[in-house]
Amino acid sequence: MSAQPDLKTSPYPAYLEGIDTFGQAWPHFDTLGAKPVIGEGETAIADAGDKRAAYQTLLVADALRYLTLQITGAKASGHPGGFASSAEAVAALTLLGHKNLTTEVGHHAPGYYSAMFLDTSLEAMGIKTVKEMRVRFRERHGLLGHLSGAIPGLLAPAGPLGQGQHFAMAGAYLHRDKLFPVTIGDGGMGESYILSSFLHFITAYPEVTNFLPVLVWNGYSQEHHSMVSLFDNEGMQRYWHAHGFKRVILVDAKDYDDAMQHGAYVDSSLFSFGKRLEFAAAVLKGIDEAARSALSGTPTAFIIKQLKGAGVHKTGAKAHNLYPADTLDAPHISGALVRRALSPEAWELARTLCVRAAGGPAAKVAVTESELQLAPLGDLPIRDFNVGEKVVPSTALGNIIAAVGKADANFVVTNADGNEASGMANINEALKIRHPSEDGLYHQKPEGQVYEPLNEDACAGFAAGLALFGSRSIWLSYESFAINGWPIYQTVAQAMAELRRKTPSAVCMFTAGALEQGRNGWTHQRPEIENYVAAQMKNGNTFALFPSDANMIQAAYEWALSSHNKSIALFASKSALPVYTTLAQSRQAIRDGAIALYESAGTGEVDVVLAAAGDMILLPVFEARDALEAEGRRVRIVAVANPRRLYRARDVAWDTVSEPDGGFMSDADFDKLFSARALLAVSGGPSATLEPVILRSRAPRRDVMCWKRGETTASPNEVMALNGLTAGDIAAHARGLLG
Repeated sequence: MSAQPDLKTSPYPAYLEGIDTFGQAWPHFDTLGAKPVIGEGETAIADAGDKRAAYQTLLVADALRYLTLQITGAKASGHPGGFASSAEAVAALTLLGHKNLTTEVGHHAPGYYSAMFLDTSLEAMGIKTVKEMRVRFRERHGLLGHLSGAIPGLLAPAGPLGQGQHFAMAGAYLHRDKLFPVTIGDGGMGESYILSSFLHFITAYPEVTNFLPVLVWNGYSQEHHSMVSLFDNEGMQRYWHAHGFKRVILVDAKDYDDAMQHGAYVDSSLFSFGKRLEFAAAVLKGIDEAARSALSGTPTAFIIKQLKGAGVHKTGAKAHNLYPADTLDAPHISGALVRRALSPEAWELARTLCVRAAGGPAAKVAVTESELQLAPLGDLPIRDFNVGEKVVPSTALGNIIAAVGKADANFVVTNADGNEASGMANINEALKIRHPSEDGLYHQKPEGQVYEPLNEDACAGFAAGLALFGSRSIWLSYESFAINGWPIYQTVAQAMAELRRKTPSAVCMFTAGALEQGRNGWTHQRPEIENYVAAQMKNGNTFALFPSDANMIQAAYEWALSSHNKSIALFASKSALPVYTTLAQSRQAIRDGAIALYESAGTGEVDVVLAAAGDMILLPVFEARDALEAEGRRVRIVAVANPRRLYRARDVAWDTVSEPDGGFMSDADFDKLFSARALLAVSGGPSATLEPVILRSRAPRRDVMCWKRGETTASPNEVMALNGLTAGDIAAHARGLLG
């Protein structure tokens, strides 16, 4: 070990400032490390069997381990253990030129930040030294606790477990000539939909195999053993084979252990140097073989089996997280840094290798660092339906979605419960369900653009991943089931708010709302998804749209297609409903946030405004109008189409996001729509979407009527009656407000 040199007078580069401990040169550095195995002008290791390649892969792995512990220890916070057990695999992928790397594990973030530091990607955000990386780790405008859209060179966010595979598959779908590895922790294997989503994708897109799951099998989860810790090697390989992977390459550190460690999981950093080198060589060869296999048309997975925390301060679940006592001064942290310390010359070699790999920093070469060219859509077949006629909103939307798919070959529609059941059979007829069994009766075709895994997470994940990676997509779901896919849409929405580039908005449409699902009962009456979306509207880039009719849903989707870096959810019915607005009025409603659908004749102050979010709920609202007008009361009915627009600018973090949208209705325009003696806001779903109306209204008396609970009923009217939303209920409530 040697002390840190004075970098002001040192011949070593300034980026080394902030490294607490330097070590002596490794054995054989003068021969195996004398020259970078990736030569100048080259982009990857040429021969994975070269002993120099294995040596330098191991050196990069230890550099990643050191930096991971150095930056987490600097804040006594963060998660070093899980990434440490993957270090050889990540180093091998990097030096083989595969930098389009995603992960399922948000807790591996400090390791990926370390990789981005080594290849200079972090310089794009002003981090040029280890010291600066330490200062900005887990700080605002710095290196966030989990991967996000803000970090140069990193393709996708990682927070909740079970999401990363969707990004790898989306990248592979859009860029068939590049490899998209995704590291998956065995703790996350407790999420069963990871492998089920792989299997459906492999079945639907057998020609897209250029993604590579890398299972980091280390025996532990966050606070205990992983649920797959008792699998044997053959059992784990069978598990992956059973989910569509034709080749499963497993490298077990136990096979190289000469330190007599107990248990199925061992720490390779305790091996003799020769055995460490053998293990690194096996990982490098295995990764190279797996990558070539995946790129050549064979679904392939790679498994690295090594004890959690290998090479850092602790092992097992105890290595997962640092706590306030785990400072750089603590003996177990400082001691681990001493064990992993590299010489300045070794750091130079590691940095040179990482910069050269893949042709430059990930911040310049990763596919998500540039905008994907989109196919022109031309004129969309938007129809201006006549006011008064009855049209199914979801079917009207389906015609536009079909046209987008016809114009854009990359466009994918995802759906789990069937478009036909949602009144959108026209999408399946035009674009075809992607299925290995071709069947004209069911609109199935191997080349279809409608992706239908019976798993909302897989639907939402693939659609959101495509949007994040720069392509158009739409996720269609029953309102009641959408809740199972929303977490990844929420993750992507936040990432899009931080992106440094434009990307098409993530768009979804939820149909078959609670009011339409009487016969199916409460299992299909789950409008709380609207609450989730409403809760995000203040983030700045999330919009919930409630078109009131078939014209307005076309206008809503037209607006969504023209937007960028947003999360946009449309809510509409699959029933034939009256058209209340012209197409021009619909566009105005989506742009402004709300529009008056009706106002009683006469002069003077309006008695009551009925402000409604939704389409089917307008049926009892208009009936209530009739009853109130029969009593001589003046009524205005307002459609709340885009409630995000109805907040005040100060209510929303709109100016903190990429592609900011600062459009908010003025006080004067708001008062024109909502001023009256009384205001009654009505929703067939929850009340959250009406918050901005109640918040801003200056009506002396105001209240909300909304969904309460589900039940099996024979008709929408019976569901409305159960929830106190009939025309009589609305009229009575309005009378009560008016005294």
